[in-house]
Amino acid sequence: MQTENSEATSNALGVSQFDDILTGRIPLIDVRAPVEFDDGHIPGAINLPLLNNQQREEIGRRYKQQGQEAAIALGHKLVAGDDKAEKLEAWRDALAREPRSVITCFRGGLRSKTTQSWLAEIGCQAARVDGGYKALRTHAISSILKIAQMKKFIIVGGRTGIGKTHLVNRLKSSVDLEGLANHRGSAFGRRATPQPAQAVFENSLASALLLNESLTCESLFLEDESRAIGSVSLPLEFHRAMTQAPVVSVEEPLEYRVETILNDYIVSNLQDFRELDPKTAQVLFSDSLLGSLDRIKKRLGGERHQQVRTLMQTALAKDNDHELHRHWIRTLLCDYYDPMYAYQLEKKKHRIVFRGNSESFLQWAKEFDSAGN
Repeated sequence: MQTENSEATSNALGVSQFDDILTGRIPLIDVRAPVEFDDGHIPGAINLPLLNNQQREEIGRRYKQQGQEAAIALGHKLVAGDDKAEKLEAWRDALAREPRSVITCFRGGLRSKTTQSWLAEIGCQAARVDGGYKALRTHAISSILKIAQMKKFIIVGGRTGIGKTHLVNRLKSSVDLEGLANHRGSAFGRRATPQPAQAVFENSLASALLLNESLTCESLFLEDESRAIGSVSLPLEFHRAMTQAPVVSVEEPLEYRVETILNDYIVSNLQDFRELDPKTAQVLFSDSLLGSLDRIKKRLGGERHQQVRTLMQTALAKDNDHELHRHWIRTLLCDYYDPMYAYQLEKKKHRIVFRGNSESFLQWAKEFDSAGN
């Protein structure tokens, strides 16, 4: 492995090209260990590590105990023979598929340069990211804050079940925050698959915002969200801008909302569990649904919680009978979510710029964008 001050075999891409890397226009090969990649990576990046998790730990210990030269020597010993050949083949194949790919490690130093050097030895050239993943992260966060200051946010609000996420996704200039978070934003919002790490969520948000920058619209539609979306959180300044932005209040009748909840939280979620593991899908789905209800037990009150739980258990036991599911959904909307939303909306009434149903809102949003807002 090279030393940090050795000459790179290819150019390094600087901050002027970071937007293209964050949005996937320039493909990224991340050579950090899998544990680092899981903690945070750029959307669309592929992880082809120079060192696996165990090798990284061993070299890290050697570095602390004996210094850089000893750590480099150990690296050459650990990554050799068939292991080195397999890694070279994976990098070469990735470059053959995406010749514009660039390489990154954490700081754009030792591991990136080593990868470049080894590739150059077999006739493959690849640029690396100047400053590595750390520099890309810094750029991602600064991009989020800059766009939060520049864009005119429009917040899409409405009672639970009006399908705000679906509406946001039908708009040209919009970002689906719940989609990026892989969570539906309420006590019942957990999906079959886990949420991303906080850094991955923030990087994805930066990417989505930068992609929107290519549009001519000055405004950006976002769903009304708390700062926390499940286990991840919106950057503070970004969420603060949301809390000061104009709000639209989309209105639909109760039965419309019941059907939306049924389709999104029962039919869709159950299908997701079935795709993961058909044999245990029903058990996992039932546990998830009942667990979601139990999380709001204190706010519901013991008697109301038990009433809804009994209805929910009956629906689950009867092969997810849709009419029985509608019963507890209707109860929860009327007795819990609607009063809570009415209270929250009262505090935002001075920010409301539109009221109407879904279709009238979509028409309003289209005209709003066409006017150059």
